Amino acid sequence: MIGDGPSSFGADPSFYDLVRQSGLEPLTVPAGEAPALGLPHGTTVLALKFAGGVVMAGDRRAVEGFAIADSHMDKVFPADGHSAVGIAGVAGQAIELVRLFQTELEHYEKVEGEKLSLEGKANRLAQLLRASLPLVMQGLVVVPIYAGFDLRRTEGRIFRYDVIGGRYEEADYQATGSGSRDAKGSLKKRWRPGLEQAQGVQAAVEALLDASEEDTATGGPDPRRGIFPSVFVITGDGVDEVPETEVRTAYEAVIERRGAS
Repeated sequence: MIGDGPSSFGADPSFYDLVRQSGLEPLTVPAGEAPALGLPHGTTVLALKFAGGVVMAGDRRAVEGFAIADSHMDKVFPADGHSAVGIAGVAGQAIELVRLFQTELEHYEKVEGEKLSLEGKANRLAQLLRASLPLVMQGLVVVPIYAGFDLRRTEGRIFRYDVIGGRYEEADYQATGSGSRDAKGSLKKRWRPGLEQAQGVQAAVEALLDASEEDTATGGPDPRRGIFPSVFVITGDGVDEVPETEVRTAYEAVIERRGAS
């Protein structure tokens, strides 16, 4: 048990439990106190499967109430070499959750000498969300989406979560955040089995564009200012960010197709 002596200090694969049992506590909000106003919120992120893995993408806008807080916010982060997390909700808390999750996975690998299975990683993220329930009760909500390439099954997998850490696996695609309904509606039309990677990237970009046209908190592409969605591709070779030039090309293809219809 951690805390019984120096010899067992590194024995627990959970970095979160290690921190707590070392006398440190995560941020909490006392019961009955409202969260501070003006907290930036991240909005729409999504993931969809394609023939070789998973595409995960997010718009770049963060909002504070009815004001735009940031037009360049990153909402998709590599969790480890073969998975990524997309965040929606209170931005500061969400980013800290991602950092803790990244550290958890690295700590586990160093202590145990092996990597968690993809399902084990998904379960661990659910536990971290459940541990933040006191913050949720104060309105500081984070709802991530998690996806990765399962090296044991040799396929991409997508997991969604609810605010109290419930974990659910999705078959084909998923979105979360304020524009998720419109993004999923778009993906329902564009997704099909066996998509090529370029087609998956284009479907993701179009879904975020559709969401931005219906949801004011979701930022659409802004070619003049060079603002495009963050797009990552997860395959058996690892997690790679799609270059901005390819995202721009996908966006232009969507606009051209709409103009021709």
